[in-house]
Amino acid sequence: MFYKLIVSLNIIFFGLIIGYIIQQLEQKRIIRLPFTLEKFRKFLQKISLLFFMPISFIGALWIININNIKIIILPFLGIFAIIIGGLLGLITAKILKLNRKDSGSIFVSASFTNIGSIGGLICYLFLGEKGFALVSIYQLFIPAIYYVIGFPIAKSFSYDNIKKKNIISQLKEAFTDIFVIVALISIAIGILLNLSGIERPVFCKTINAIFIPVGTVILLVSIGLAMKFGKVKNYIKESIAVSIIKFVLVPSIISTIAFLLGYGKIEGGVPLKVVIILSSMPVAFIALIPASIYDLNLDLANSCWLLTTLSLIVILPLLSYVVSLL
Repeated sequence: MFYKLIVSLNIIFFGLIIGYIIQQLEQKRIIRLPFTLEKFRKFLQKISLLFFMPISFIGALWIININNIKIIILPFLGIFAIIIGGLLGLITAKILKLNRKDSGSIFVSASFTNIGSIGGLICYLFLGEKGFALVSIYQLFIPAIYYVIGFPIAKSFSYDNIKKKNIISQLKEAFTDIFVIVALISIAIGILLNLSGIERPVFCKTINAIFIPVGTVILLVSIGLAMKFGKVKNYIKESIAVSIIKFVLVPSIISTIAFLLGYGKIEGGVPLKVVIILSSMPVAFIALIPASIYDLNLDLANSCWLLTTLSLIVILPLLSYVVSLL
């Protein structure tokens, strides 16, 4: 487990550091990219999310045992984790007496969670393909929740008078997003192959052993391209508050529910371990998007994202220890 922990940390921070170095070299004109950093970042995200991750999910879902009816509840635990995080964020904003823009940024930071890249990688390295397969089920509805619930709530904290969309428009926007479509298709294919009884080819394991870490590194490089350290010191109090929500309160609540559902007795406790890991992940990079487009406090959201991501140096050893006890 110690080896897996070291590998996890190395992969995560290697990707982030490479992205940040490229960003700094380009900004100081030491290197010249033929395109903007923003275009490069989006290109890397598309490669990872539309190629590497879908293939990995298909291969992992193909072999997982999904006969237990309780696994059906797993996506709803993912939804509840996002919602409870957001609610705790709003309560924190009240306690800290933050203004509207700061409150909106605290909400998205406490709610939006890095499940797909960092969470998926940790589950794969700690628990293997069976753990990684459950990641796709856990996060099944989360992209839609971001668009349908998270973004509108974030928008409500903006001072700008932005026209509200009805629920049908929001759902249409969520489920016509190319990333959501590809993710749903890959999950459907994986489950159909699982139920078909067709034996998975041996080479699929090798493909996943390459695609999962490579896809994650590419995604992390894209995140590193946008990292900013400048104003983190101005939001230490808020960032610590969000860290407590992400790493203590939400995992305690969601993991307790998973335990009571008997997840510790399914597949050697893999579903419970997955829930513990995924409910303990840092702020998702996507949290910076509503903070930016709705003119909230982007520096605050960036600080929460950066501090919680760097906190993985401490959080991952703790998760490794907890998972090893189950």
